[in-house]
Amino acid sequence: MADHAPRIVVVGSANTDLVVRVPTLPRPGETVIGGTFASVGGGKGANQAVAAARAGGQVTFVAKLGVDAMGDAAIAAYRADGIDVAHVTRDAATPSGVALILVDEAGENSIAVAGGANDRLLPADVDRAREAIAAADVLLVQLEVPLETVRRAVGLAREAGTKVLLNPAPARPLDAALLSGVTIITPNETEAALLTGRRDIGEHSAAAAAADLVALGPAAAVITLGSRGAFLAAAGTGLHVPPFPVRPVDTVAAGDVFNGCLAVAVAEGRGLSDAVRFAAAGAAISVTRRGAQDSAPTRHEIEALCGRCPGA
Repeated sequence: MADHAPRIVVVGSANTDLVVRVPTLPRPGETVIGGTFASVGGGKGANQAVAAARAGGQVTFVAKLGVDAMGDAAIAAYRADGIDVAHVTRDAATPSGVALILVDEAGENSIAVAGGANDRLLPADVDRAREAIAAADVLLVQLEVPLETVRRAVGLAREAGTKVLLNPAPARPLDAALLSGVTIITPNETEAALLTGRRDIGEHSAAAAAADLVALGPAAAVITLGSRGAFLAAAGTGLHVPPFPVRPVDTVAAGDVFNGCLAVAVAEGRGLSDAVRFAAAGAAISVTRRGAQDSAPTRHEIEALCGRCPGA
């Protein structure tokens, strides 16, 4: 285990989520009369940063917001969670990112994103966080910011010997040069299918898909399977990590909570199977709550559900 608080640098997106709850998700051309509306903090990068901070990480966030009320509120919220925002910059020419989210009665969701300032997070912004990345135990990145920015962050981490956790979402093709710098890749079934060329990845085919992902360059792969748990592959071995049984009310940001918690567990030096179990516990708690960042649990809550996970 690390002899200090786990240090995580998250490079990624920051949005405001505009959420409407509906009886069913609309089909193309259909209007559905919704229920409650809420405006809450979101963005995959920000969600993961908040999840990591609440799970016990010492988190530095590298992101870009507009000079607007949504950006002001986001900064205040990150500070309230103890996140270092020294590398969250503001862009007066572009508004903060926004996500429009519909959530149905079963907790499933449909999301559209306007990237805004996220699209202007550049490699130069990452360069200014070089020292923080070098001092971190884990760099956590996703794909809601320009790919060249992700590539630069991964390159800096690789130079410094910092572990890299890549959540390849939203799904897009990735090249071997980028993947070779990744320690752990964490796609869901859709993202794993795109990266491996396999179809209909599920619990029974996840082992082969995870092995394919490791063959592309990462040291390990974790395919998240929603209510069926996750599959871990590393060094020629594979393991299905079963889910924690819960009653979901909202699956928004469950994957982000998983990744934030996984980054903390890996930074602490846990074995991968224990790290994935810790992350699965965090994600399980999150789906029992509404909202994105609001759903991220505390470390105490994760350990209480996880039970035997070491490092409490």
